[in-house]
Amino acid sequence: MASLSQLITRPATFSLSSPSPSSPGASFCLKPRRGAVGWVSCTSSPAEPDASRLDRRDVLLGLGAAGASATAAGILLSFPRRAGADPVATPDISSCGPPDQLPPSANVLTCCPPPSSASPVDFAPPADASSSPLRTRPAAHSAGADYVAKFNRAIAAMKALPADDPRSFAAQASVHCAYCDGSYSPDGFPGLDLQVHNSWLFMLFHRCYLYFFERILGSLIGDPTFAIPFWNWDAPDGMSMPAMYTDQSSPLFDPRRNGRHVPPKLIDLDYNGREPRFTDNQQVDHNLRVMYRQMISLSPTPSLFFGSPYRAGDDPNQGPGPVENIPHGPVHIWCGDPEQPAGEDMGNFYSAGRDPLFYAHHANIDRMWAVWKGLDPRRHTDLTDPDWLDASFLFYDEDPKLVRIRVRDVLDMDRLRYRYQDVPTPWTSARPVVTTQRVRSATSSLLTPTARAAGAKEAARFPVTLDSPTRVTVKRPVSARRSRAESKLAKEEVLIIDGIQVDMDVAVKFDVFVNAGEDHAAVGPGGRELAGSFVNVPHRHKHDKRGRAIKTTLRLALNEQLEDLGAEGDDSVVVTLVPRQGKGKVKIGSVKIEIMD
Repeated sequence: MASLSQLITRPATFSLSSPSPSSPGASFCLKPRRGAVGWVSCTSSPAEPDASRLDRRDVLLGLGAAGASATAAGILLSFPRRAGADPVATPDISSCGPPDQLPPSANVLTCCPPPSSASPVDFAPPADASSSPLRTRPAAHSAGADYVAKFNRAIAAMKALPADDPRSFAAQASVHCAYCDGSYSPDGFPGLDLQVHNSWLFMLFHRCYLYFFERILGSLIGDPTFAIPFWNWDAPDGMSMPAMYTDQSSPLFDPRRNGRHVPPKLIDLDYNGREPRFTDNQQVDHNLRVMYRQMISLSPTPSLFFGSPYRAGDDPNQGPGPVENIPHGPVHIWCGDPEQPAGEDMGNFYSAGRDPLFYAHHANIDRMWAVWKGLDPRRHTDLTDPDWLDASFLFYDEDPKLVRIRVRDVLDMDRLRYRYQDVPTPWTSARPVVTTQRVRSATSSLLTPTARAAGAKEAARFPVTLDSPTRVTVKRPVSARRSRAESKLAKEEVLIIDGIQVDMDVAVKFDVFVNAGEDHAAVGPGGRELAGSFVNVPHRHKHDKRGRAIKTTLRLALNEQLEDLGAEGDDSVVVTLVPRQGKGKVKIGSVKIEIMD
């Protein structure tokens, strides 16, 4: 094995010392790095990079196989970054380990798939797509009796398979647990967890997951045209839990759901653990405006829509995109059973795949990707970063054969031979509205006395713990200030809530308001002053050095909101952070505004 001195590369030159905070004359270390055991140099010569700003990814990529040994020895070295060579990859399936400290109610020993004696093969779409059957995913609420019977038969066949068959419902449900609760580490980084949520991998992973799940179901009933349904919760007709999932004699039924949320109860896409006091018409209106905010106002560019980059060697949870936060998170928690110790099934990542409703929920999330691209084909495009395109995952297909599939393989739905039933998207015209005094007065009558009296405290300094509403004035970059006439040509102005630290196994939601005044509580889910929200669906990580907490970032596009609020020319905005679920469980590191190209 190569020694550490043999692994050092030029031009950067470092001398090694013990990981002591006081080594006189040493050019190596003095500042602890996040998630690392050792110390990194805080002083550099003019020709050297500033070691205090080095990313652990830069270090571990340079060390290669010796990275873990060096970290254990208390030493971290820096190496030049390999541009376009850091895609996250799932390692060999044999490396899958036990999930991390699942809730006692889990009764799960492993989330790993059955082992494979063969090496994975690379995914290959049909060579001639036009000759393969095209599968059309229907809206669940409008599916006919024949389709429902076929779907029941397919799920029953999958549930009848033994658990050690990778096509079985038990094995398929465990896929989500393995990728979300610390069973895998990225290839080459055994000291880190692989996490497919809270980053640009979210949409991609779940598309791959549904693709193979659907192919297996079709194979089990001998129907290559079979397609799974989507839960059309973004349109009024689909806002109740689809009836096919509520029949207690059906294999689609899951007893571990919230019993208060059966039809005709309408879903609350802004759900925070409490039942809203809205009429059905008000709930529909709020849901549509929430969808507009998440899909249009907060998603003007690909980098904002998909979420923050997550590369090999990064800590997980770099930052979710708008749709992952809402409606994805609230739908999970709305469906989970609050009487279960950990919100099972849908309300916790480790168990979510056990509910057949999970796959309909994520089919609609996947549909949102396709809808978003169609809203503005010129601007709404897929990312082109090679680290995104070459990220890969392992799944079993219908044969069953272990397959490695890459992001670049799943960008074209036509090549994958599936599409969605064409249904209306009424939320595209449901732009959030500025909360007038009349609306504030009417909304205030629905609030509890406690909510009406809840003011916001000023944040004296950060970090702050969100145990109550907190207000801070945030200066805007000089280049961001513009007139209304200039707003259409402006670059994206982004509000960044950074250093969000939250217990990962706790359901958490906090809202972010801009220029809401003293009575933010009167601003409803469809109010323009509501800039966005952060949602954490409970899960665990095995290798997280911060214990039970994750650290992440929320990015909220502001251009359209500031235009509607008439604040394009203001020097600053007032940001109010309001905890809705998990009060006192969230810390905020900083709040700032930046300009994005």
